Amino acid sequence: MKKILTLLIVLLTHVLFAHDSHQYNQSLRKWSLSETNNSLVGSFYMYKDGSVFIEEANGSIVNHPLKVFSKEDQTFVINRYERIKALNNRLTGDSIVQKVKPAWAPSKITISLIVLAFICCAVFFIAYKTSKLTFVFPVALFAVLTALFSFTGKLYRALQTTTDPLSMDSAFAPFRPDVHTFWDSTYFYVESKGIPNHQMMAGITNWQQQVPIPQCYIGNNAWSIPLNPVIAASPVPVSPQHFLRGAIAVAVNGVAIFNPYTNTGADAFLTGQLDNFGGHCGRADDYHYHIAPLSLYSQTLATLPIAYALDGFAVYGNTEPDGSPMTTLDANNGHYHTNGVYHYHGVASAPYMIGNMVGQVTEDSTLQIIPQAHANPIRPAGTPLNGAVITDCRPNGIGNGYTLIYTLSGQIDSIVYNWTNNGTYNFNFYTPTGSTTQNYNGFSPCTVPLALKEIQSNPQFVSLYPNPTREGFKLKMNNGHSLNEIKNISLFNIKGELVYQTEIVDELIKTGNLNSGSYLLKIQFADYIATQRLIIQ
Repeated sequence: MKKILTLLIVLLTHVLFAHDSHQYNQSLRKWSLSETNNSLVGSFYMYKDGSVFIEEANGSIVNHPLKVFSKEDQTFVINRYERIKALNNRLTGDSIVQKVKPAWAPSKITISLIVLAFICCAVFFIAYKTSKLTFVFPVALFAVLTALFSFTGKLYRALQTTTDPLSMDSAFAPFRPDVHTFWDSTYFYVESKGIPNHQMMAGITNWQQQVPIPQCYIGNNAWSIPLNPVIAASPVPVSPQHFLRGAIAVAVNGVAIFNPYTNTGADAFLTGQLDNFGGHCGRADDYHYHIAPLSLYSQTLATLPIAYALDGFAVYGNTEPDGSPMTTLDANNGHYHTNGVYHYHGVASAPYMIGNMVGQVTEDSTLQIIPQAHANPIRPAGTPLNGAVITDCRPNGIGNGYTLIYTLSGQIDSIVYNWTNNGTYNFNFYTPTGSTTQNYNGFSPCTVPLALKEIQSNPQFVSLYPNPTREGFKLKMNNGHSLNEIKNISLFNIKGELVYQTEIVDELIKTGNLNSGSYLLKIQFADYIATQRLIIQ
């Protein structure tokens, strides 16, 4: 009997709590490259700028133009892409309402707990009947401890690798309408023109003759931040050997943040290449930071991030997310918070923000992280203008150009430039000895998508009750407002997925078929959207 009991407990414990070898596998498929008659095996990663990114079984990411794939593969990619677009257009009036999950959908852990409880009861019953409690107790205890360790490990991994897009969205909210955000199940997207609302360029003493031109980080060229960051086995250093092209993070005002080292390996801050806010313009006249933009805390809360790294982890200043002072940092210039989630901190000296990229990222052969938004140059890159010191860069009165002023050899020089709606860029260079003009044909200026005006609901405007709830809730409009003004209401889970939508709001809105958790309720009116958190028990 002892041998039978031992074998039963060990086998069942192994079955229930052994590592699930398929837990992290993605759906692999065979891809056919029609032009070369070759094939590859991997999972769909993303479709961007006409290229299909595929993650191979070994974790490496490759990309090919959509047109080189077979017709079947092209159809697969377009269908996946259209589903993602439909999800992100959920507030435009033509949203796709997703199927609601069953009222009670037990997880693997829930089922395992039930089975474990049954096993324990059976073991103790057999032990009681056979008077073998002395032997059974340590074996049963071992099974329970194994189960608890397994659950704790799974929960810990889940907490580390899942980001609430609604929380991320709140960090960008203070900088609307200069930024627009949306997300799917994989990425949080940031759209902007890459231009901050503070002064640019003043204070630069080592200038490459680039000037700020609004870019189009819009649509397929939006910044992509992973929603499910994964801790890297070996964090990659942010150094002169890595990430020398493109961004390593995106500030909450929609401006990219590059490696503190330039593509020549120089510390941009120490060599005088940055303005008073830690930024300058690259070879494509694209404005970006090279150090943490700590000045943004004058426009946002100290408990919110000022940036998100392209590995998915947040960047804070000298305050922790709970408002306490910053604690000791590790070699990566960050640490785990009390909630078990990793984040970085911006500091005044090297490494300034990120010492090593803690999350997994893909660095391509040009030393940039992919996926990556890109800037569009409209003129050849400049060369160093030794001795020049930029003193001002001010926008013109109609929002389509700037005047940049600098001193050189004791003289005041300037560049006055603007652009037209059809993409013509006009530059006028003024010096004490005369002026010259240069014109370029480039991309047409873009516009950051404007979401409907959003307000946080409050009891003076609209009441939501009961909250928390289980079976449903009602809305009560206050201060003369009427339920008839509401066009529709939408409910989103923490992944940003639309789980419920209705235009009927004059009766109990039933939620009994939704899983327990935190949801975002959006109430759409003719010209604005009211939002409120809903807790379903």
